[in-house]
Amino acid sequence: MVGMIMTGIICGGLLGFVMQRGRFCLTGGFRDMYLTKDNRMFYALLIAIAIQAVGVYIMIALGVFEYSAGSFPIIAVIIGAFIFGIGIILSGGCATGTWYRAGEGLIGSWIALVMYMLMAAMMRTGPLAMVTEKFYGVQFEDNSMASSFNVSPWVLIIPFVIIVLILVYNQLRKPQVKIPSLKPKKTGLMHILFEKRWNPFVTAILIGMIATLAWPLSSATGRIFGLGITSPSANILQFLVTGDMNFINWGVFLVLGVFLGALFGAKMSGEFRFRMPNVKTALNSATGGLLMGFGASLAGGCSIGNGLVMTAMMTWSGWTALVFMILGTWTATYFVFVRPQKKARAAHATAQLTQ
Repeated sequence: MVGMIMTGIICGGLLGFVMQRGRFCLTGGFRDMYLTKDNRMFYALLIAIAIQAVGVYIMIALGVFEYSAGSFPIIAVIIGAFIFGIGIILSGGCATGTWYRAGEGLIGSWIALVMYMLMAAMMRTGPLAMVTEKFYGVQFEDNSMASSFNVSPWVLIIPFVIIVLILVYNQLRKPQVKIPSLKPKKTGLMHILFEKRWNPFVTAILIGMIATLAWPLSSATGRIFGLGITSPSANILQFLVTGDMNFINWGVFLVLGVFLGALFGAKMSGEFRFRMPNVKTALNSATGGLLMGFGASLAGGCSIGNGLVMTAMMTWSGWTALVFMILGTWTATYFVFVRPQKKARAAHATAQLTQ
């Protein structure tokens, strides 16, 4: 039990710290792909996926643990991931982003987090569990892409790594916009860790390494999986309500570690402060949290569980979920950002003509 607590909190703490300091936000990354055609954060995600895929499959080949991809509930994944994508735009952060931004003192993220945990718990053991079961009635038995094609996973991983390297190389060749920074107040390692702006690709490399490390640490406790946010978040609420110790596992300490790591990073960098949202933002956060919990539970994972981990395992569910998460964020981005701006411009133009 002590080992599970320590390794879970340490791994989660590293993840929370790196994501907070590196501003690793998939919600903003997916949104920027649509709004500003900026793909850097998406490429950063691909880097983390590639590193994890190589690392985890090497460990599987060495017999560190065994892994089965399970089945592929296609309808549940498509609908759930799309709804999750909408939810993260409304809440202002994905599941992991909500945890680490809560560690920065954002009350809106706390609201989203509570709603997210509540809905996830309801979808698992609460009154909405029947909804999950209904959607899971339609599924393919084989979720492994390599197994479906009857090839080694490396046949998929190696070309994927090459594609990622090409994308990153082409991105780095582009002229980089220099962002002016304030005069450093810290020096040496303290400046790098708590003051300097982190490169998203460097952040992604660190996240890929942490995601790889999570597998043997989690497997040592009997939980054969890597990083995961939705189930552990629901488990916390389920434990608090029932007192059932069966809900306590390595993942629970992982998400608690994410919060603590982000809190440490925010405190040390001077970025922690309590920020109260206005009424509209609070309502959006609550609605987004509910949609995140519903969508992630239905899809079997969030932007980390599906978008980072299951993609690295080369599963149909992971890559399908990633595509529909992005489509969900683009849809919400249009209605939340683009459409109101178009209406405002049209109203302004009309007002100008009538003057």
